[in-house]
Amino acid sequence: MKALLSVDPGGPESLRLSDIPVPDPGPGQLRVRVLACGINYPDVLVIEDKYQFKPPRPFAPGVEVSGVVDAVGEGVTGWRKGDSLIATLAQSNGGLVEYAVFDAADAFKIPEGQDPIAAAGLLLTYATTIHALADRGNLTAGETLLVLGAAGGVGLAAIEIGKVMGARVVAAVSSEEKAEVVLTAGADDVMVYDRAPFDKEQARALGLAFKERVGPEGAHVIYDPVGGDYAEPALRCIAWEGRYLVVGFPAGIPKIPLNLPLLKSCDIRGIFWGGFARRAPDHNRRNILQLIDWWTAGRITPKIDQIFPLERGGEAIARLASRSAVGKVIVTIGA
Repeated sequence: MKALLSVDPGGPESLRLSDIPVPDPGPGQLRVRVLACGINYPDVLVIEDKYQFKPPRPFAPGVEVSGVVDAVGEGVTGWRKGDSLIATLAQSNGGLVEYAVFDAADAFKIPEGQDPIAAAGLLLTYATTIHALADRGNLTAGETLLVLGAAGGVGLAAIEIGKVMGARVVAAVSSEEKAEVVLTAGADDVMVYDRAPFDKEQARALGLAFKERVGPEGAHVIYDPVGGDYAEPALRCIAWEGRYLVVGFPAGIPKIPLNLPLLKSCDIRGIFWGGFARRAPDHNRRNILQLIDWWTAGRITPKIDQIFPLERGGEAIARLASRSAVGKVIVTIGA
């Protein structure tokens, strides 16, 4: 079978389209003919050995897939050949392949009539976000949610889930084009910020712009998948006892003055969905089933930025790394 492999550490251009054996499912596992693979920011990092997990090489990046069951391992119940599913893959790798093997417990059936290509963009961004907003952010109806990087995959998920949960959503983006996208996604208000880096005066101006946009009470929850120079100005607009959710750092790891959490009596809370999913699998499964219900009801809809074939999977990762994607980047394989 064909697989796009990371053989040596490097950027997207280092990936090699290779022939490898088709794997056999072990006890409790499914083998799936992969239709599509969603690309996520950890895929950018893992091939450069910059992610917290370093799988042994060679490996195929990609951690969320949609596909069709091809073989059922010993002891598996509730699944049969031909079933359509979405799944996350263990050890943060393995999706950019024609056939994948994983534990049946990590798979979810795609409801009849739902698009399997869009399904490949549902799990990581939305599962991260429902965990962030519901479990860690304790977002409640009527609160103000500020979303940074709001036109990316997790940002758009935060807008949609925030609205489902009854929040007022303020979306922050880097261009007027992206502003139109987030308003279409359901944001109540939008602001366009400049590109970092910022000097001291620019950072101060950005902090004041955030405060003006979220309103005098401040943002009760701030969802930050960006980091870098945007973090401190955003934190300055937080509400009393607000919750600042640390999701990712494509703009760099920020340094936060600890007097700010003290003055606002606010919390800075880390969001590590992978660790949560391993430690609380039943809770994670409930979250994902809730997402599937919302998706089927049309309350959330994964937005696809671009679709690439397997042989151009490196371009898909580069597209995400450039921070120019608006929504999810998808690689189709057997579709």
